Parts: sequence; structure tokens; C-alpha cells
Amino acid sequence: MKQAAIPFHFMRGGTSRGPYFNRADLPQDRDRLAEVLIAVIGAGHPLNIDGLGGGNAVTTKVAMLSRSDDPAADIDYFFGQVAVTERMVDFGPTCGNILVGVGPAAIEMGLVPVAGDVTPVRIRAVNTGALVEALVQTPGRQVLYSGDTAISGVPGTAAPVALNFLDVVGSRTGKMFPTGNRIDMIDGLQVSCVDVAMPMMIARAGDFGLTGHESEQALNDNRALFGRMEAIRLKAGLLMGLGDVTRSVTPKIGLIAPARTKGAHFATRYFMPWETHPSLAVTGSQCLAACAIAPGTVAQGIAAAVGGSPATICIEHPMGVMDVVVNFTRQGDVLDFHSAGVIRTSRLIARGELLVPSQLIEG
Repeated sequence: MKQAAIPFHFMRGGTSRGPYFNRADLPQDRDRLAEVLIAVIGAGHPLNIDGLGGGNAVTTKVAMLSRSDDPAADIDYFFGQVAVTERMVDFGPTCGNILVGVGPAAIEMGLVPVAGDVTPVRIRAVNTGALVEALVQTPGRQVLYSGDTAISGVPGTAAPVALNFLDVVGSRTGKMFPTGNRIDMIDGLQVSCVDVAMPMMIARAGDFGLTGHESEQALNDNRALFGRMEAIRLKAGLLMGLGDVTRSVTPKIGLIAPARTKGAHFATRYFMPWETHPSLAVTGSQCLAACAIAPGTVAQGIAAAVGGSPATICIEHPMGVMDVVVNFTRQGDVLDFHSAGVIRTSRLIARGELLVPSQLIEG
């Protein structure tokens, strides 16, 4: 079998990892692109044994970068969520953890010049249209990966990457509450359908008979739970105007519960949606934070009270906590959500050439 080489950088971004490509090195046709990414990851096998995937949805993600023609952005970030056991790629959502590595990768690829000790990189998430500014540490005109910042779910410490998310309300639907309601009743259960950075269906863990503090493995083993959640998610997708979401990972699912960690506002278990996230997605954290500060949602009575803006929302998840800094205006029941920011870390793991069957590239 003849193979074709594709330049790549392999990076950890937040609590996810995957290959980062220059978009120009990949097929432009969406169907051919999907076949290439399936080969890259080795999708269709639980271990992704014939590719770079790690047998989990947080390790089967792909970032594709290009210089942006949008005057508000430096880089276009196109994301692909590759399935683990199916030969499928979802180009609908974006990924906030993989986004953490976009700034460093863009500099490493020569797509963005170093600006000084800290290089700002303005990123447009192509999948959703969101605009994000990343602040990358670049002393000595090189990306710095070592540092003292720790994030839950990743061992050790690394250099911080600050992300400020702008224009996140209505990422896919154009509305923070796309159904027009703060709470919808689906199959006898109350849910809040929220679209901030990532469309989500959010519910109380207790309404599913859970504490909200179950382990990832315990939840993944509870297939009856996933069956019930998926039935509700499909109906929520229709109500949110997303259509048939049977083969789409959005809306994601978030279950909330009272926090056990001192200082945390609430606890969550986040789903991707057909398996449990080992920690928490960056985009999901923003949506959950927005739900927590909006009056009249399922978070009311569970999430600790939040004062004025800006506020730091501390979210407990299976591997620790994540802080989300939110800016908003709230008058009575009216909430205007302006922006959200997080501090994460990234690391370059490998770079070089990745090989796929040449017919996938050549057509």
C-alpha cells in the first residue's frame, strides 16, 4: 500500500490531545477530509489500533489551522471530532480544550509571528463562529511549555495559556435559551437547554437518581442511564432547532449537583454525549456557568449564589475543579452574558509527518 505523508504537530490542549494540521495540507472536500481523519485516528476500533487515537473521545480530536481572512482574527481553527468505534467525523461542534493548543501550534507552524514575551493570538472557531483571544507565553521568541500552572486532570504543571471567549452566546442557535424557556419538560424531567459556547441539555443529577458524584467508570457502566439521557437529548435537539442529532455530538449533556469541594459553586458530570467526560470541557464549563448565574434554570437551588460581575465560577468535576471567569449584566430575571475566560495549559508532544493511504489524499 502506497502511503502519503502529512506534516503534523501532536499536542495536548487542556485535558484533550490530538494532531494539529495546516488546513492546506488536507483535502478540501469534506467527505474526503473525513476519510483522511478516520485513517489518522484509526476510528472504527475500540483501541484505535491503526491510528493515533487513544480509545477515548478526548483523544480522538483533530485541529486544522489556517490564516484567517476575518479582520478580527489571526487564525481559523477548524475542529473535527472523530468517533472511537465508528468510522464517523462530526464537524458540527468545536472543542475548547483542543483550542488551548491552537495558539501555540499556530506559532510553531509559522502561521503567527511571535510578538514578544507574550503573544496574543486571535482565533476564529470555524465550526461555531466564536472568537477567542489566546495569550501564549513566548519568551526568547519561542513557545514556552514549562511553568507552574496546574490544571485538574493533567499531571504536573506547565506554562499558562489564557483564553478569553467572546461572542459565545448562541454559538449554534443564535440564542442563549433557544427553546424560549429557562426550563423545558421532556419525558417528565426538567431540563434547561442552553447555548453558550456549546449547545447543552442540562439537568439535575438527582432527577436521574444520581448523586452527581459518581465516577466516570460507574456512569459509563450504567447503560440504562445513557439510554434515558439520549432519548431526552434527541428531543432537546429538536426543541433547540438543531434537527435530528442522532449522529451529532451536540447538544452535549451536563448533570449538576451540589458541590462537595469547599469553595465550588456546583458539581457536574459532563457527557460527550455517549460516554462520560473524564473531567470537563472548556466550552461546556462556560455553558454550565451561564446556566448557574441565570435565574429560573435547573441550577437554581443547586448552584451557590453568585454576586456581581465579573465573577469566578468554580465548577467541581471528577478530577478536581475548573474556574471560569464570567462577565455579565443581570437585572432581575434578565441576563446578558458578555464573555468568559479560563486559564489552561498545553504541551507539544511530537511533530513530523503522519502517514495515511495515498489514495485518500490523491483521490
